[in-house]
Amino acid sequence: MATTKVLRKIVRIDESKCDGCGLCVPACHEGAIEVIDGKARLVSDRYCDGLGDCLGECPQGAITIEEREANEYDEAAVQARMEVAGRGDPTGRPYDAHAAHAEHGHGGCPGAMAMQFQRPATEADEDDGSGPRPSMLAQWPVQLSLVPPNAPYFQGADLLVTADCVPFAYADYHRDYLKGKALVIGCPKLDDIEFYREKLTAILQASDIKSVTVLHMEVPCCFGIVAAAEQAVAASGKDIAFETVTIGIQGERK
Repeated sequence: MATTKVLRKIVRIDESKCDGCGLCVPACHEGAIEVIDGKARLVSDRYCDGLGDCLGECPQGAITIEEREANEYDEAAVQARMEVAGRGDPTGRPYDAHAAHAEHGHGGCPGAMAMQFQRPATEADEDDGSGPRPSMLAQWPVQLSLVPPNAPYFQGADLLVTADCVPFAYADYHRDYLKGKALVIGCPKLDDIEFYREKLTAILQASDIKSVTVLHMEVPCCFGIVAAAEQAVAASGKDIAFETVTIGIQGERK
């Protein structure tokens, strides 16, 4: 059956300007954009509502809104796509595109912009106990669902994959593990492990990662993040040093 097209506003991506940073992907609440072969691409007209939440996230100015003939926006298809991708409501309610826009605003989340921090030498040194402990975090964002696979802070880095309960349980997380590493965090119980595996694989393939260290809690559900990282290293086809560390629920190293 022929697909009916209508004249409407829809996203246009100029691939000549796109550098594949991926910042537009989490900003698109309908999942209409994916990074394919190093370029952001609109995967289907019917997933794009034309509101342009992704525009403000593109540092290269590669995304615009144009008016052209396109398939009609299909909210039911978007809902099905989001639920398959694990981006539905964790309470079990169906994905609601209107609620997603209302929550995040029109223009994307400025907090997802990739940043790398150059800390003064005094902060990079071990603290001497005379004042507040310095943070060892050297990048933003850290959530695995938000980091661009080819972010500059991954190049030549030691990658620290952390289950997100670990920094709360282990008091010396910054000093003992985070210092000098690129970080990604996630919850293997609440999030999509297959997505984690694919995202970690993309990071390892796009960057010259030197080593991968996985910190996880001792509870059984937390071992999913270890499996995702192991599978990503194997899928990358690279010889990358790999280490896992288990943290007890009372904060001790196992």
